[in-house]
Amino acid sequence: MKSTYRLLDSGHFEKLEQVGPFRIIRPSPQAVWKPSQPKLWSKVDAHFKRFAGGDGKWEINNPNIKKPFLIEYGGLSLQIETTDFGHLGLFPEQRMNWQRIRNLSHQGSRNGEDFHVLNLFAYTGGSSLAAAQGGATVAHVDASKTSVAWARINADVNDLSQAPIRWLTDDVQKFVAREIRRNRLYKGIILDPPSFGRGTNGETWKIEEHLIELLDALKGILHPDFSFFLLSSHSTGYTPIAMQNLLGSLLQGVKGRFLAEEMLVEEDGDTGRALPSGASTWFIRDAE
Repeated sequence: MKSTYRLLDSGHFEKLEQVGPFRIIRPSPQAVWKPSQPKLWSKVDAHFKRFAGGDGKWEINNPNIKKPFLIEYGGLSLQIETTDFGHLGLFPEQRMNWQRIRNLSHQGSRNGEDFHVLNLFAYTGGSSLAAAQGGATVAHVDASKTSVAWARINADVNDLSQAPIRWLTDDVQKFVAREIRRNRLYKGIILDPPSFGRGTNGETWKIEEHLIELLDALKGILHPDFSFFLLSSHSTGYTPIAMQNLLGSLLQGVKGRFLAEEMLVEEDGDTGRALPSGASTWFIRDAE
Protein backbone atom coordinates (compact mmCIF):
# COMPACT_ATOMS: atom_id res chain seq x y z
CA MET A 1 0.00 0.00 0.00
CA LYS A 2 1.35 3.42 -1.00
CA SER A 3 2.00 5.99 1.69
CA THR A 4 -0.75 8.57 1.80
CA TYR A 5 -2.41 11.16 4.07
CA ARG A 6 -5.20 10.57 6.59
CA LEU A 7 -6.78 12.78 9.23
CA LEU A 8 -7.07 10.45 12.21
CA ASP A 9 -8.77 12.75 14.72
CA SER A 10 -9.16 16.39 15.73
CA GLY A 11 -10.07 18.43 18.77
CA HIS A 12 -8.80 20.83 21.42
CA PHE A 13 -7.62 23.14 18.58
CA GLU A 14 -5.30 20.51 17.09
CA LYS A 15 -5.39 17.78 14.45
CA LEU A 16 -3.87 14.30 14.51
CA GLU A 17 -2.59 13.30 11.08
CA GLN A 18 -1.10 10.19 9.55
CA VAL A 19 1.31 11.50 6.93
CA GLY A 20 2.93 8.59 5.18
CA PRO A 21 4.63 6.49 7.89
CA PHE A 22 4.51 9.26 10.50
CA ARG A 23 1.89 10.35 13.02
CA ILE A 24 1.86 14.12 13.56
CA ILE A 25 -0.02 16.67 15.67
CA ARG A 26 -0.41 20.18 14.32
CA PRO A 27 -2.51 23.23 15.31
CA SER A 28 -6.05 23.57 13.95
CA PRO A 29 -7.95 26.62 15.28
CA GLN A 30 -11.23 25.31 13.85
CA ALA A 31 -11.14 22.10 15.94
CA VAL A 32 -13.15 23.57 18.82
CA TRP A 33 -14.55 20.18 19.93
CA LYS A 34 -13.10 17.29 21.92
CA PRO A 35 -11.06 14.50 20.27
CA SER A 36 -13.13 11.40 19.61
CA GLN A 37 -10.23 8.95 19.98
CA PRO A 38 -7.92 10.32 22.73
CA LYS A 39 -5.88 7.10 22.92
CA LEU A 40 -4.54 7.70 19.40
CA TRP A 41 -2.80 10.90 20.52
CA SER A 42 -0.51 9.29 23.09
CA LYS A 43 2.34 8.31 20.77
CA VAL A 44 3.31 10.57 17.89
CA ASP A 45 6.42 11.13 15.78
CA ALA A 46 6.23 14.92 15.86
CA HIS A 47 4.15 17.69 17.41
CA PHE A 48 4.16 21.27 16.17
CA LYS A 49 3.24 23.70 18.96
CA ARG A 50 2.32 27.26 18.10
CA PHE A 51 3.19 30.10 20.47
CA ALA A 52 0.97 33.05 21.33
CA GLY A 53 2.92 35.35 19.01
CA GLY A 54 2.25 33.14 15.99
CA ASP A 55 5.62 31.39 15.82
CA GLY A 56 5.98 27.75 16.70
CA LYS A 57 8.34 24.85 17.27
CA TRP A 58 8.49 21.18 16.39
CA GLU A 59 8.87 18.60 19.14
CA ILE A 60 10.48 15.68 17.30
CA ASN A 61 10.16 12.19 18.76
CA ASN A 62 11.28 10.34 15.63
CA PRO A 63 14.33 11.90 13.92
CA ASN A 64 13.50 10.13 10.64
CA ILE A 65 10.71 12.64 10.09
CA LYS A 66 13.29 15.36 9.43
CA LYS A 67 14.14 13.77 6.07
CA PRO A 68 11.93 14.55 3.03
CA PHE A 69 9.64 11.70 2.01
CA LEU A 70 6.96 11.03 -0.59
CA ILE A 71 3.24 10.33 -0.28
CA GLU A 72 0.45 9.75 -2.80
CA TYR A 73 -2.55 12.00 -2.34
CA GLY A 74 -5.25 13.49 -4.52
CA GLY A 75 -3.87 11.95 -7.69
CA LEU A 76 -0.37 13.33 -7.07
CA SER A 77 2.95 12.21 -5.65
CA LEU A 78 4.09 14.89 -3.22
CA GLN A 79 7.31 15.50 -1.31
CA ILE A 80 6.63 16.09 2.37
CA GLU A 81 9.01 17.98 4.62
CA THR A 82 8.69 19.64 8.03
CA THR A 83 9.12 23.42 7.89
CA ASP A 84 9.71 26.11 10.51
CA PHE A 85 6.13 27.32 10.02
CA GLY A 86 4.57 23.94 10.73
CA HIS A 87 3.67 23.34 7.08
CA LEU A 88 4.44 20.06 5.33
CA GLY A 89 4.10 21.08 1.67
CA LEU A 90 0.59 19.62 1.55
CA PHE A 91 -2.85 21.19 1.99
CA PRO A 92 -5.15 18.15 1.94
CA GLU A 93 -8.28 20.30 1.87
CA GLN A 94 -7.40 21.23 -1.74
CA ARG A 95 -7.90 17.65 -2.99
CA MET A 96 -11.35 18.26 -4.51
CA ASN A 97 -10.14 21.50 -6.09
CA TRP A 98 -7.26 19.62 -7.75
CA GLN A 99 -9.70 17.19 -9.34
CA ARG A 100 -11.90 20.00 -10.64
CA ILE A 101 -8.82 21.81 -12.02
CA ARG A 102 -7.80 18.59 -13.83
CA ASN A 103 -11.26 18.11 -15.32
CA LEU A 104 -11.66 21.71 -16.49
CA SER A 105 -8.14 21.77 -17.94
CA HIS A 106 -8.87 18.56 -19.80
CA GLN A 107 -12.12 19.96 -21.17
CA GLY A 108 -10.39 23.17 -22.26
CA SER A 109 -7.46 21.49 -23.98
CA ARG A 110 -9.08 18.39 -25.49
CA ASN A 111 -9.49 19.98 -28.93
CA GLY A 112 -5.77 20.66 -29.11
CA GLU A 113 -6.19 24.33 -28.23
CA ASP A 114 -3.75 26.04 -25.86
CA PHE A 115 -5.36 26.27 -22.45
CA HIS A 116 -3.32 28.67 -20.34
CA VAL A 117 -3.73 28.52 -16.56
CA LEU A 118 -2.20 30.98 -14.08
CA ASN A 119 -1.53 29.81 -10.51
CA LEU A 120 -0.70 32.68 -8.14
CA PHE A 121 0.75 32.15 -4.64
CA ALA A 122 1.35 28.67 -6.00
CA TYR A 123 3.42 27.26 -3.08
CA THR A 124 4.54 23.66 -3.68
CA GLY A 125 2.53 23.24 -6.85
CA GLY A 126 -0.40 20.88 -6.23
CA SER A 127 -2.80 22.98 -8.33
CA SER A 128 -0.18 23.65 -11.03
CA LEU A 129 0.49 19.93 -11.40
CA ALA A 130 -3.22 19.08 -11.49
CA ALA A 131 -3.69 21.61 -14.31
CA ALA A 132 -0.71 20.16 -16.20
CA GLN A 133 -2.12 16.64 -15.75
CA GLY A 134 -5.28 17.94 -17.44
CA GLY A 135 -3.31 19.23 -20.41
CA ALA A 136 -3.01 22.90 -19.52
CA THR A 137 -0.05 25.19 -20.14
CA VAL A 138 0.72 26.60 -16.70
CA ALA A 139 2.34 29.69 -15.21
CA HIS A 140 3.32 28.90 -11.61
CA VAL A 141 4.10 32.05 -9.61
CA ASP A 142 5.37 32.30 -6.04
CA ALA A 143 7.69 34.78 -4.31
CA SER A 144 9.53 32.02 -2.42
CA LYS A 145 12.51 30.41 -4.18
CA THR A 146 12.23 27.51 -1.75
CA SER A 147 8.58 26.88 -2.64
CA VAL A 148 9.20 27.06 -6.39
CA ALA A 149 12.13 24.64 -6.08
CA TRP A 150 9.93 22.31 -4.03
CA ALA A 151 7.19 22.50 -6.68
CA ARG A 152 9.71 21.55 -9.36
CA ILE A 153 10.68 18.48 -7.33
CA ASN A 154 6.99 17.56 -7.18
CA ALA A 155 6.80 17.95 -10.96
CA ASP A 156 9.76 15.57 -11.35
CA VAL A 157 8.26 12.84 -9.16
CA ASN A 158 4.98 13.12 -11.12
CA ASP A 159 6.78 12.73 -14.48
CA LEU A 160 5.84 16.31 -15.34
CA SER A 161 9.34 17.78 -15.62
CA GLN A 162 8.80 18.25 -19.38
CA ALA A 163 5.24 19.57 -19.02
CA PRO A 164 4.61 23.14 -20.27
CA ILE A 165 4.97 24.83 -16.88
CA ARG A 166 6.73 28.17 -16.42
CA TRP A 167 8.32 28.25 -12.96
CA LEU A 168 8.39 31.88 -11.82
CA THR A 169 9.86 33.25 -8.61
CA ASP A 170 8.22 36.66 -8.56
CA ASP A 171 6.08 39.11 -6.65
CA VAL A 172 2.51 38.29 -7.68
CA GLN A 173 1.29 41.87 -8.11
CA LYS A 174 4.31 42.92 -10.20
CA PHE A 175 4.03 39.78 -12.31
CA VAL A 176 0.37 40.46 -13.09
CA ALA A 177 1.17 44.07 -14.03
CA ARG A 178 3.80 42.84 -16.50
CA GLU A 179 1.43 40.25 -17.98
CA ILE A 180 -1.10 43.02 -18.63
CA ARG A 181 1.55 45.00 -20.54
CA ARG A 182 2.45 41.85 -22.52
CA ASN A 183 -1.24 41.26 -23.32
CA ARG A 184 -0.87 37.67 -22.13
CA LEU A 185 -4.27 36.11 -21.42
CA TYR A 186 -5.36 33.12 -19.32
CA LYS A 187 -8.34 30.82 -19.56
CA GLY A 188 -8.04 29.65 -15.95
CA ILE A 189 -6.88 31.52 -12.86
CA ILE A 190 -6.08 29.94 -9.49
CA LEU A 191 -5.55 32.34 -6.60
CA ASP A 192 -4.81 31.20 -3.03
CA PRO A 193 -3.48 34.30 -1.26
CA PRO A 194 -1.94 34.19 2.22
CA SER A 195 -3.01 36.55 4.96
CA PHE A 196 0.47 38.09 4.93
CA GLY A 197 3.52 37.64 2.74
CA ARG A 198 6.60 39.23 1.25
CA GLY A 199 7.62 39.54 -2.39
CA THR A 200 10.97 38.78 -3.94
CA ASN A 201 12.34 42.23 -3.05
CA GLY A 202 10.66 42.59 0.33
CA GLU A 203 7.30 43.83 -1.01
CA THR A 204 4.56 43.43 1.59
CA TRP A 205 1.32 41.58 0.90
CA LYS A 206 -1.69 42.01 3.23
CA ILE A 207 -4.85 40.31 2.07
CA GLU A 208 -7.18 42.93 3.52
CA GLU A 209 -5.29 45.73 1.77
CA HIS A 210 -4.26 44.18 -1.54
CA LEU A 211 -6.70 41.46 -2.61
CA ILE A 212 -9.32 43.74 -4.19
CA GLU A 213 -6.60 45.61 -6.09
CA LEU A 214 -5.15 42.33 -7.36
CA LEU A 215 -8.57 41.04 -8.45
CA ASP A 216 -9.17 44.27 -10.38
CA ALA A 217 -5.81 43.83 -12.11
CA LEU A 218 -6.62 40.24 -13.05
CA LYS A 219 -9.48 41.49 -15.23
CA GLY A 220 -6.75 42.61 -17.62
CA ILE A 221 -5.43 39.08 -18.24
CA LEU A 222 -8.66 37.08 -18.28
CA HIS A 223 -9.21 35.59 -21.73
CA PRO A 224 -12.55 36.65 -23.28
CA ASP A 225 -13.43 32.94 -23.42
CA PHE A 226 -11.99 32.04 -20.01
CA SER A 227 -13.17 28.83 -18.38
CA PHE A 228 -12.75 29.20 -14.63
CA PHE A 229 -11.57 31.31 -11.72
CA LEU A 230 -10.77 29.71 -8.35
CA LEU A 231 -10.27 31.86 -5.26
CA SER A 232 -9.41 30.12 -1.99
CA SER A 233 -8.25 31.37 1.39
CA HIS A 234 -7.35 30.34 4.92
CA SER A 235 -7.71 33.90 6.27
CA THR A 236 -10.24 34.83 8.94
CA GLY A 237 -13.30 36.54 7.48
CA TYR A 238 -12.82 35.21 3.95
CA THR A 239 -15.77 32.85 3.97
CA PRO A 240 -17.11 31.16 0.83
CA ILE A 241 -19.87 33.74 0.43
CA ALA A 242 -17.52 36.66 1.13
CA MET A 243 -15.28 35.45 -1.68
CA GLN A 244 -18.26 34.84 -3.95
CA ASN A 245 -19.17 38.49 -3.44
CA LEU A 246 -15.59 39.49 -4.36
CA LEU A 247 -15.65 37.43 -7.55
CA GLY A 248 -19.19 38.57 -8.33
CA SER A 249 -17.98 42.16 -8.52
CA LEU A 250 -15.11 41.11 -10.79
CA LEU A 251 -17.18 38.95 -13.15
CA GLN A 252 -20.39 40.93 -13.29
CA GLY A 253 -22.36 40.15 -16.44
CA VAL A 254 -20.47 36.94 -17.27
CA LYS A 255 -22.69 33.88 -17.57
CA GLY A 256 -21.62 31.05 -15.32
CA ARG A 257 -22.11 29.47 -11.93
CA PHE A 258 -20.55 29.95 -8.53
CA LEU A 259 -19.52 27.09 -6.25
CA ALA A 260 -18.88 28.57 -2.82
CA GLU A 261 -17.68 25.87 -0.44
CA GLU A 262 -16.01 25.36 2.89
CA MET A 263 -12.86 23.30 2.30
CA LEU A 264 -13.01 20.21 4.48
CA VAL A 265 -10.86 17.24 5.45
CA GLU A 266 -12.88 14.24 6.56
CA GLU A 267 -11.73 12.26 9.55
CA ASP A 268 -10.83 8.61 9.18
CA GLY A 269 -13.23 6.02 10.52
CA ASP A 270 -16.89 6.41 11.35
CA THR A 271 -16.95 9.66 13.35
CA GLY A 272 -18.77 11.42 10.51
CA ARG A 273 -16.83 14.58 11.29
CA ALA A 274 -15.05 16.88 8.88
CA LEU A 275 -12.48 19.51 9.80
CA PRO A 276 -13.11 22.97 8.28
CA SER A 277 -9.84 24.07 6.68
CA GLY A 278 -10.45 27.26 4.75
CA ALA A 279 -12.84 28.33 2.03
CA SER A 280 -12.95 28.31 -1.74
CA THR A 281 -15.17 29.88 -4.36
CA TRP A 282 -15.24 28.78 -7.98
CA PHE A 283 -16.69 30.64 -10.92
CA ILE A 284 -17.17 28.25 -13.84
CA ARG A 285 -18.06 29.86 -17.14
CA ASP A 286 -21.10 28.56 -19.01
CA ALA A 287 -20.19 26.74 -22.21
CA GLU A 288 -21.12 28.79 -25.26
